[in-house]
Amino acid sequence: MRRNQKSLAGLALAIAAATTFGVVSGTAQAAENPYERGPAPTTSSIEATRGYFATAETTVSRYSVTGFGGGSIYYPTSTAQGTFGAVAVSPGYTAGKDSLAWLGPRVASQGFVVFIIDTNSVYDQPASRGDQLLAALDYLTQRSSVRTRIDPTRLGVMGHSMGGGGSLDASVKRPSLQAAVPITPWNTDKTWGGSRVPTFIVGAENDSIAPVSSHAEPFYQSLTAAPEKAYLEANGASHFYPNSPDTTLAKYVISWLKRFIDNDTRYEQFLCPPPARGTAIEEWRSTCPHLS
Repeated sequence: MRRNQKSLAGLALAIAAATTFGVVSGTAQAAENPYERGPAPTTSSIEATRGYFATAETTVSRYSVTGFGGGSIYYPTSTAQGTFGAVAVSPGYTAGKDSLAWLGPRVASQGFVVFIIDTNSVYDQPASRGDQLLAALDYLTQRSSVRTRIDPTRLGVMGHSMGGGGSLDASVKRPSLQAAVPITPWNTDKTWGGSRVPTFIVGAENDSIAPVSSHAEPFYQSLTAAPEKAYLEANGASHFYPNSPDTTLAKYVISWLKRFIDNDTRYEQFLCPPPARGTAIEEWRSTCPHLS
């Protein structure tokens, strides 16, 4: 009986130690990256039309802001896991926020506040759009109704066409940004060696408005100071392909934002080693994000 009691006591101690170790390990893991939001990702979860978080939308009138033309904010409805990183998104030349509306809830449901803006004028050039993206981020973090949901130290910019060129411009003007995603970007400036922001450039193989040979590719090559960069060329796609829902685009945009705005290395697997060339991807180049 004493032997059994000793055995049981030893077992209880072992269980207690294991439980304590597990709690400490879990706490230590959480402390390593306090910005992880949502469960561990899978290919299915980042290709889904909606992610882990329920979202809501609020509209910002152009008459209530300065520096940009208002827009739509998409955000997770619960902050039980903490605040979120935020991304401002600019449409392209002659386009409005509705041209990229599908990206709002799709990205927000993965754990971001997403602000798709209207520009002051649909004819605004890339440098102006860069300024407007930064003005939109300042509004988000300082004045918006969702500002308490946002971590102002974890911000990014994204845009299509001239909006993509604007996101490159914004990355130079504000090096504290955590990520930039120019999509089929257009800009007369071809050199972006001044950008120190992790940048994911998306080009389209059949883009006749901003051909990759004179826009996306030289932009990517010029990012000599960016700590990390990647280039995706969409197979058979046109300049306007981001204006419609696209699983490949969403998958890698989400992975890039998660990896660099949230510092969530669980998404490293989707970016490095690089995705293979296939029916959706004509080409991929990258520095492969570092696990640091």
